Amino acid sequence: MAGVLSSAVHGNPIARIVSGSNPNRPLFFHRPLAVAVSTTHQSYWSSVNADIDAHLNKSIPSKPPLVVFEPMRHLTFSAPQTTAPALCIAACELVGGHRDQAIAAASALHLMHASAFTHENLPLTERPKPTFDHTYGPNIRLLMADGMIAFGFELLARADNNSNRVLRAIIEISRAMGTQGVMAGQYNESQLGESDGTEAFHVGWLHNVCSKKGGVLHACAGACGATLGGGSEEEIEKLRRYGLYVGTIQGILNRVEKNEWSIKEVKELRVLGLRELKDFNQEKVRTISSLVETYF
Repeated sequence: MAGVLSSAVHGNPIARIVSGSNPNRPLFFHRPLAVAVSTTHQSYWSSVNADIDAHLNKSIPSKPPLVVFEPMRHLTFSAPQTTAPALCIAACELVGGHRDQAIAAASALHLMHASAFTHENLPLTERPKPTFDHTYGPNIRLLMADGMIAFGFELLARADNNSNRVLRAIIEISRAMGTQGVMAGQYNESQLGESDGTEAFHVGWLHNVCSKKGGVLHACAGACGATLGGGSEEEIEKLRRYGLYVGTIQGILNRVEKNEWSIKEVKELRVLGLRELKDFNQEKVRTISSLVETYF
């Protein structure tokens, strides 16, 4: 997907606890997403993302009324990249499905992600905002972000796939984006300023935000892909857990500077993630496992 994460810095008290020798350097910040994969694996992910972009481009054409479709296209393709949609495709293929079976769900996941990003970056509060394109005013962005959620479900509902599987995917995405998932993560991310200043609060806060936002979104992607590809219940749950570890790792990497704590945490999550893949076709696993390769 087009776009990169902003480089806005958010200072907070836990910096002096685990950020190392510079207590004035904030621990939590946002940086561009980087996935360490080989050239061979990168070509696979590039191909998957190109197919998702093509599907979105076809699904959101520049047509009348332009006041609706142009802002939606812009906000869809300017959102920062997430690997959740591509994971949905990879999970589908890992269980023996075809890319076409999961392309609508992958596109819907990107729309959900773009909507969440747009909502949390509306300039309507005093919370620090990253610098990103302000082509449209907050009123248009708010309306389009709401519309993108509905349109994502419409894309999935129209998918040419087993209707029971599609229904399960719709339920998965609904749960992931709601009060037990991304929405909860967004709320908890806004609560850092309400902390009591203790290390326990901040570490717990970080885990909650990373698991509820990126973690739950990627868990949903893994489960949706496996479901739409015809995977067994066991395979679906394994890929759900794998997605949770992938998203949590990426959340930590995008918010925490490199230090002893973050390296240890990422490595432990990587081990747990790879454990979920040990019973799958190992030839295919080499590609999907690249999402938890060591980043440091």
